Amino acid sequence: MDLTPKDKLSSIPDLRHRLRQLRWFSKAFRNNAELVKEHFGFSYRIDDKLLNQVFFDWLAAIDQQDDSAAIDRADYIVFVAGLALRELIRTKPAVMVSDAGTSAADDKATLEIARFWPEGFLYTNFCVCGIAAVQEQEFGQSRDLEKAASDLRVWWSYRENAEEDPNMSIAFLDQFVGLEPNWLFPAMAQERAAIKKALAAPRETALDRLPPAATR
Repeated sequence: MDLTPKDKLSSIPDLRHRLRQLRWFSKAFRNNAELVKEHFGFSYRIDDKLLNQVFFDWLAAIDQQDDSAAIDRADYIVFVAGLALRELIRTKPAVMVSDAGTSAADDKATLEIARFWPEGFLYTNFCVCGIAAVQEQEFGQSRDLEKAASDLRVWWSYRENAEEDPNMSIAFLDQFVGLEPNWLFPAMAQERAAIKKALAAPRETALDRLPPAATR
């Protein structure tokens, strides 16, 4: 999958917090749609009311599970993006209105995917680029995408499952960025492999951190 919009998102300071403001979220999504148009030739009509609904439903979903943010921040960034993807697929704020039939992209596999599911590609690209940009700001590097993200056969399954149950889009996004998907409970942060592993790890106490002599 092409990550052209990522650099533009990375230029927004404190992106992780800015995206939780309606103005920045809407602006970032529209900028992403414009870059997809420039790169692939797809034009989208975006419904402001539906996009606003996506934003507020996304914030509500985050608030319900924000206590998991400190357990594994890198994993939680992906999970939060997955929640946004779920709301985008559920609410459908964008509709592809024209395909210019031209592309500046060298990645023909990505172009084929974009033509197969233009709206799903827009939503997924926005969330993948958001993950990459936030992780670059937070940790100095972003995750590489897995081959599944450029496999049209995977996208067939992704579209079918996500349209039937938008929660499944969270699991597919995990697969695309190389995390272990939870196909049974994808929308539950506490059921994520990284979160469960962190919770199961022995907790270090203040006493554990003292040098040996100080514990006598």
